[in-house]
Amino acid sequence: MMQRDAAAAMLGMQVEVDAPGEAVVSMTVREDMLNGFSITHGGLVFALADTAFAIACNEDERVTVAAGADITFLKSTKTGQTLRASALRRIVSGRTGLYDVTVTDETGDVVAEFRGRSITTNRTTE
Repeated sequence: MMQRDAAAAMLGMQVEVDAPGEAVVSMTVREDMLNGFSITHGGLVFALADTAFAIACNEDERVTVAAGADITFLKSTKTGQTLRASALRRIVSGRTGLYDVTVTDETGDVVAEFRGRSITTNRTTE
């Protein structure tokens, strides 16, 4: 999946952990990732968390996608900081799943908390 993820590549995301039900993805904040207040754009923090979520919930040949997600922003960041999204499966029941993702900065401070809900489709990866 990540080999074809043009958005993650464009944002410079690096996969650190890819295991069933868990993932860690990092990204260094660049100047072009800032909003009008010179802090990291919330949509890009969400994109990082969503990428870790996607990796964690796609653990076999069946395609699993987001059914929904929520994020709470807790700390702003700026250019040069490294963000790390750590995703963990909470539960899978039938075709649906629930995953928590914590985004931290390079000091370990929590930047955001994300909860994703997944649905496994009838499609397979090829």
